[in-house]
Amino acid sequence: MDSNEVRTGIPLIGEKMPNIEVQTTHGMKNIPGDYKGKWIVLFSHPGDFTPVCTTEFYAFAKRNEEFKKLNAELIGHSIDQVFSHIKWVEWIKDNLKIEIPFPVIADDMGRVAMKLGMIHPGKGTNTVRAVFLIDPEGLIRLMIYYPQEIGRQVDEVLRALKALQISDKNKVAMPENWPNNELIKDKVIIPPPKDVVEADKRKNGKDGYDWWFTYKSL
Repeated sequence: MDSNEVRTGIPLIGEKMPNIEVQTTHGMKNIPGDYKGKWIVLFSHPGDFTPVCTTEFYAFAKRNEEFKKLNAELIGHSIDQVFSHIKWVEWIKDNLKIEIPFPVIADDMGRVAMKLGMIHPGKGTNTVRAVFLIDPEGLIRLMIYYPQEIGRQVDEVLRALKALQISDKNKVAMPENWPNNELIKDKVIIPPPKDVVEADKRKNGKDGYDWWFTYKSL
């Protein structure tokens, strides 16, 4: 790829989030530059004034303080103009009695959506329900894509963020549905051994099913 060519399409986990300057309901923002040292939860929705998107915004707004406690900032996005976002946010406040405390990107030219592979094929300019978890270094750490017809579970986004942070801090892996895994409950998985000596040590360990499947409490 030519160094001056702009890459479009779904990015890869571990890649740097492309630097973008955007108009939002909270003014101009530089992402991820304005959020240095914080996690970013960037999520797109197909369009303003649509029922499923409204239920999602309500859920994200209710959990905004929980995300903030994890040093994370929410940012919404769709291919709508800023005045549409402002009017929709006002409607949610007036009718559902909840403030939308986070900025919403007005990507009316589709520039951000194209960069991040969020355009839904066969749905015109509508974006899919994408979620990007971006770490304080600006790296994309997790992506979730839902079709237009299926609403997200916001608690899963919160769970995934907590799991990523604990994994980073403790150098461990997280089991399915942590912290409510059916096998090992809230325990975490120890990375596999790198040599036969360590593998032999683990064979007789009490916290595990085998030398390659061991776990511990935090």
